[in-house]
Amino acid sequence: MDVRTDEIADGVYRFSTFVPEIAAPAGFSFNQYLIRADEPLLFHTGPRQMFDSICAAFGRILPVGDLRWISFGHVESDECGSMNQWLAAAPGAQVLQGATACMVSLNDLADRPPRALADGETIDLGGKRVRWIDTPHVPHAWESGLIYEETSRTLFAGDLFTQVGDGPAVTKDSIVPTAVQTEDMFRSTALTPETSRTIRRLAALEPRTLAVMHGSCFAGDCAGELRDLADYYQGAFDAAAA
Repeated sequence: MDVRTDEIADGVYRFSTFVPEIAAPAGFSFNQYLIRADEPLLFHTGPRQMFDSICAAFGRILPVGDLRWISFGHVESDECGSMNQWLAAAPGAQVLQGATACMVSLNDLADRPPRALADGETIDLGGKRVRWIDTPHVPHAWESGLIYEETSRTLFAGDLFTQVGDGPAVTKDSIVPTAVQTEDMFRSTALTPETSRTIRRLAALEPRTLAVMHGSCFAGDCAGELRDLADYYQGAFDAAAA
């Protein structure tokens, strides 16, 4: 599979695989992210069947054996399907995930014991610093969480802002309209009283870049994008409740 590599923020690399057959005719992209640091971190592993191509793209940036941390938003094939393949390829690597995911799934699924993080806990990667943020049921799983890289102010937004199509790696145009259209298509987000509140708490971080799992990343007024997305979900929740 063809993997496109782009540096979307300082020391943050996006590996993107476009699959035209999914959500045809628009197609769908699967993105993974490497944070280049003294202790490199991979956010999203990709599915098992994409491992070889993603691993090759990673290896053009850093030796795969240098990978230290593996993280992802929740337990799902495209988020962590190749987790154990990465653990085998990088003997010094360890899964880094929220306490809920470790308790419910990863203590059993991961070939090496994961490191569980509390909400708000930070890890110094050496040159980069990441903060784990619990976001239960946002967008859809109990164990959901995200990471925020404080040095580059990059929010790894996971399935938030999912977009169909094959857009640019990074855009300054709002990604909210396409994300709303895609949500209307897939209905993948859990609507609860906490959905919009959780997204507004992410807006308070005032990130500079949104690293999106499916579709284009965004650079610009990220807090505004998050607030607009929160407004959409609040409206959807209110309509469903009525």
